[in-house]
Amino acid sequence: MTSTIQARSPMRRLVPYYQPYRGMLLGGLALVIVSSALGAVVPWLLRSGIDALLAREPLRRVATIGGGIVAIAFVGGALRFWMREVLNGLSRYIEYDLRQVLFAHLTTLDPAYYAHTRTGDIMARLTNDLSAVRMAAGPAIMYLTNTIFGGAFALVFMLRIDVKLTLLSLLPMALLPVVMIKLGGLIHSRFEAVQEHFSTMTTHVQENFAGVRVVRAYRQEAAEVARFAALNATYVDKNMRLARLYGAMNPLFGLLAGLSVVVVLGLGGVLVVRGTISVGAFVAFGFYLGILTWPLIALGWVINLFQRGSASMGRLLEILDARPEVESPPVPRALPPAQGGRALEFRDVGFHFPTPQGREPRWVLRHVSFSIPAGATLAVVGATASGKSTLIDLIPRLHDPQEGTILLDGVPVREIALPVLRGEVGYVQQESFLFSDTIAANLAYGDATHALVQHDVVGEAAPEESRETGARDVAAHVWAADVAQLDETVRAFPHGYGTLLGERGINLSGGQKQRLSLARALARRPRLVLLDDALSAVDTHTEAEILRGLRGALAGRTAVIASHRISAVRDASWIIVLDEGRVVEQGTHDVLIAAGGRYAALLSRQQLEEAIEEEAPAR
Repeated sequence: MTSTIQARSPMRRLVPYYQPYRGMLLGGLALVIVSSALGAVVPWLLRSGIDALLAREPLRRVATIGGGIVAIAFVGGALRFWMREVLNGLSRYIEYDLRQVLFAHLTTLDPAYYAHTRTGDIMARLTNDLSAVRMAAGPAIMYLTNTIFGGAFALVFMLRIDVKLTLLSLLPMALLPVVMIKLGGLIHSRFEAVQEHFSTMTTHVQENFAGVRVVRAYRQEAAEVARFAALNATYVDKNMRLARLYGAMNPLFGLLAGLSVVVVLGLGGVLVVRGTISVGAFVAFGFYLGILTWPLIALGWVINLFQRGSASMGRLLEILDARPEVESPPVPRALPPAQGGRALEFRDVGFHFPTPQGREPRWVLRHVSFSIPAGATLAVVGATASGKSTLIDLIPRLHDPQEGTILLDGVPVREIALPVLRGEVGYVQQESFLFSDTIAANLAYGDATHALVQHDVVGEAAPEESRETGARDVAAHVWAADVAQLDETVRAFPHGYGTLLGERGINLSGGQKQRLSLARALARRPRLVLLDDALSAVDTHTEAEILRGLRGALAGRTAVIASHRISAVRDASWIIVLDEGRVVEQGTHDVLIAAGGRYAALLSRQQLEEAIEEEAPAR
């Protein structure tokens, strides 16, 4: 019993979603109750009609009774149609609201959440599980209410006909609660297993589509099809186990109902022969038993819906109960007014990713300290996995450090509202991500006039009152594309800025994607520009042109540039060298070269690599 209560408890969290639709819910339930009451009146009228015929009463009375039955059937049918439209519509509204809440909550979760949560699993929960919750939120409640009130009304009329016959006919139903509890718990656990496996299968499909080039390059099509076939077979097997369990419910409930019919036929027949009840009452009692037993048989399906919905709601609550590690402060501090960039300071900052309990943390950054004035450019260099990307991620608070403080214009970033902090930043990540939209929309992403800019660049109509603002934004986007050496490339496309990109910008080269990401960041005209190895896929000539444009674009702005190429950072105001998360050298380019340390060694190695690459074609 405890397990069943626990299994149902997730559905209690659905109650607040009914609040905006209280009127629909109450109205729909009222329609169910009224239609159930009308359905219970029909056998009573039928009893009167049969007894009237046997008593050779006037045909006018029999016709009146028949007309009443037809009228009730017509009204009852209309009410049942209406109740389905109301309650099924209610479940759709709740599904919509819950989907919105889930998506909005997912956007607040940190990168760490997505690092250990499979995309396919999230998609399965937002589709399959949400659909199961919808069925429990509407249809299941409708059928349960119909079962309760239809059975109650039938029971009242049965007791009026004969109390003893009613009680004896209900004896087989005493086993029903035991069966419901046992089978309900089994359905819950088996449906959870089905949904978990569906998530695994969805993840496999999603990864194969996303990595289709790798699959083909390594000739793994047949192997991946075989893996999917195995997953699919297991999914069918788990569903069949659930189907067998559900298939056993209806016959079992039907058996209990059949035993009740046997009692009615045996004892009821004796009562008719003795004259205790009339033939009409006997017939009506049989109808009432049908009204009572049919919902009990359908109760198996209702239990199935509720247990599926409960299991799925539990899986959705795992998302809703996940809390972001990084949140805005309750009482944020305002940044001081600024015309250009922002001063940036790290004070003894240390960071490590979440570590299993009992294990020592592996520090990605430790005792990192530096300070740059507003409008300066900081370069961060170091070997792979030295902590460059993590350092940049800490500035817009994609993660929070466990040690030390990061300040922007003297204000700790933890005390700045997240929308304000991230509104100051233009961020180009190491791995470029583009949306399945036009180049114009990707370029304008993050702007308040995102949709308007898309209309303007593509050449579609836009609201007249927004035209002036849109024109200014388009100019900023074209300027940013020009700085990123992208404008000429885009205009060479048949549809220019209206060119529609494939998933993740698959129809652009790696260098083009990086340049579009750079232009997107610059188009916001941020006070703080963060570039995380943003030119790694760009050729040397294009890199030189972009760097030349960046010098002007970054004038007056603060910039933090992480790169493995010395050529990209040599003009920086200040350079820090990271090794295993610690600052081992810092200074200007000339000072670090003169010191002859790691920075100088890195430059020498890159110059040697470039020389070898230049000589290779000649050979």
